[in-house]
Amino acid sequence: MSRTVLEMNDITMQFGGVVAVNSFSMHVDQGEIVSLIGPNGAGKTTAFNVITGVYPPTNGNVFFNGEKIIENHPRGKMKKLYAGTGNGKYTEHLEPTPDMITKLGIARTFQNIRLWKSQSVFDNVLIAKHLRRTSNVFSATFRLNAAEEKRQREETAELLNILGLYDVRDNNCTSLPYGLQRRLEIARALATNPSLLLLDEPAAGMNPQETIDLTDFVGKIRDDFKLTVCMIEHHMDLVMNISDRIYVLNFGALISKGTPAEVQADPAVISAYLGEDE
Repeated sequence: MSRTVLEMNDITMQFGGVVAVNSFSMHVDQGEIVSLIGPNGAGKTTAFNVITGVYPPTNGNVFFNGEKIIENHPRGKMKKLYAGTGNGKYTEHLEPTPDMITKLGIARTFQNIRLWKSQSVFDNVLIAKHLRRTSNVFSATFRLNAAEEKRQREETAELLNILGLYDVRDNNCTSLPYGLQRRLEIARALATNPSLLLLDEPAAGMNPQETIDLTDFVGKIRDDFKLTVCMIEHHMDLVMNISDRIYVLNFGALISKGTPAEVQADPAVISAYLGEDE
């Protein structure tokens, strides 16, 4: 039986009077590629932001590799404003920052590419490697970290070689074609040595051939790096071809989950995407 890597329970995210995600539960097992889909504004990226510590949930909790890493419940003014479900079920307050989440082994990419635009391809990945460095200001000042720096530079070069970016390592990242910038953002995430990779619309803005290449690429890095992958995506060909399981959000609520074939045939999903006859 596969081990559960990520588990979200009753996650509700409320902004003022707006419930962006309402009592959403999901699990991702080791080695899976699980996709989170839904129309624009369904709450998909908000769910990712909760997992990665960008937003503390209004209610609910998150487990990673069996350990509770996030939990919250309506507090302060939200006690009166709370419009979600599951009130009173959770009592702890665990609110790690995004860097703490990354150190645990969860890395992500973003809808809009967020590279360090003034840096080279190589330095974009090397900087991410620094998350795992053990040196401090003193050791860096006196070059006591030379061995560690050398090792990280070697690991960066190896990673770029594996991902097909080594030949452009000295280029400014903004000079790369769009598809390679997406690949570089994934390389930077991989540089943090994650066990869970969150991809937020990795095929956004890609042409059909780039999307096909990305499908193969995501499957390859899952296998080569022994990763578990959770992905938000609108390209249904990519989702259906690569996903082991799919969750569907609409207006912040879960409306369907299952295999690609099960989700594709679900009337609730068809209605959410295509609408219903009046």
